[in-house]
Amino acid sequence: MSELVKLQSDAEQAARSMQAKVACAADEDGAASVALGLLAENDWLGWALPEAYGGRAAGGRVAADEVSVEALCAVRRGLARGCGMVDLMFVEQGLGSYALALGGARDLAQELMAEYAAGTRIAAFAVTEQGAGSDLAGVSTRAVRTDRGYCLTGAKTFITNAGIAHDYTLLARVAGEPGDRSGLAMFRVPASARGLEVKRFEVMASHPIGEVILNDVQVDHRDLIGEEGQGLDLALGVLARFRTSVAAAAVGFGERALEESLAHLKSREQFGRSLSSFQGLRFDLAEMDTRLAAAALLVSHAAACVDAEGDSTAVVARAKLFATETASWVCDKAVQHHGGLGVRRGTVVELLFREVRALRIYEGTSEIQKLIIAKHLLNQDSSN
Repeated sequence: MSELVKLQSDAEQAARSMQAKVACAADEDGAASVALGLLAENDWLGWALPEAYGGRAAGGRVAADEVSVEALCAVRRGLARGCGMVDLMFVEQGLGSYALALGGARDLAQELMAEYAAGTRIAAFAVTEQGAGSDLAGVSTRAVRTDRGYCLTGAKTFITNAGIAHDYTLLARVAGEPGDRSGLAMFRVPASARGLEVKRFEVMASHPIGEVILNDVQVDHRDLIGEEGQGLDLALGVLARFRTSVAAAAVGFGERALEESLAHLKSREQFGRSLSSFQGLRFDLAEMDTRLAAAALLVSHAAACVDAEGDSTAVVARAKLFATETASWVCDKAVQHHGGLGVRRGTVVELLFREVRALRIYEGTSEIQKLIIAKHLLNQDSSN
């Protein structure tokens, strides 16, 4: 068994053992807290953080100040098979903190990363706005220089961990108008900062998410991550490292859905025989398995390319597009196989169906991935 296969298997077993405790939580904040605590207690959060800042060693796959995408994908694929909330809280610690390492904010990273790894501090990645989703250059939140540092005004939306995070890694405009790619900067904004307000809202798959509103929020000079003008590059750098793991989680969700379908079709009888004996349903199982196997190969290839630091943009886009679309299709099939039970609140496949849907949207929609792939093809063609 290879190191990555074992890592994935261990992650799945860990998440399945955590799932019951997470499910007993009174609300989504409680579930998130339980999941994070269990991840920290069992030393899983380190896989989402660079080794140089308290993360787990990745076997020399990447530099010490980077996160191994191969290891990240193995962990997320396993966690997603076991418990969606556990997977979510795992990746958000990395997504919300990686800009500190990427931007060279060593003092801030040394101060905060150990707490992120221990689960005593929660991170959030706050870049999306009402007018800036896929187009991050459209960010309008302003950061104005002051004697003390910067004063931030604006609003972020669809921010996971909104309301429970201790820190927001936030993209804001220091110069120019929305659309200007060079006028952005990245900041660490403490949740305790005066003028920061959170408005929560509900989404299909219950988890802490909402709007973060900044009313003249003052941050120190040291809270600037990197330099002015580097904000967009830092945000895209974080996404480039973590986007492949979305595809890996999708494969995990899909594999769990297939597992549930297999168990149900073998155990349920209709018309005097097992549902698994019906040819049409067997065709479904075969196609579900084949598509997931293909998605897993795309993810493995993309993760290896990112770790090798080659030109991986189109490779990652293919993996995210195919894996997330495939997982959604597989989860939908699993719901259909379960009949009425498939839409009953609280069943495994019903939850998987809701959890997997957002993966086709966040960290680059399916449509954006298609544009990336097409641009790559057209550029290749013009260079020949």
